[in-house]
Amino acid sequence: MVVGVSAGWTRSLIMTGVGYRAEVKGRLLAMNLGFSNEVFVGIPDGITLTVEANGKLTVAGIDKQLVGEFASQIRKLRAPEPYKGKGIRYEDEHIRRKVGKSGVK
Repeated sequence: MVVGVSAGWTRSLIMTGVGYRAEVKGRLLAMNLGFSNEVFVGIPDGITLTVEANGKLTVAGIDKQLVGEFASQIRKLRAPEPYKGKGIRYEDEHIRRKVGKSGVK
């Protein structure tokens, strides 16, 4: 708790995919994730969200549980898939890639 108040907790997410974008509109996070419509997520109180141009989202706050839970909710919207690696993943997460049908000969 002391670390949260003095330094704060952060969790970084990386969006990988063609056309995957995120934008903060007030207290809403608007994301294009390959669905037919935009996905809107409400940002809870105590969380600050920064979006960088290269598809990196940074969730920050003083409550470690709240930061981790909100980052997990964002990741669940489009979990990374093992064939092309598209989706939302944590910055320190490694995705095991699989070989597709045409790769085994």
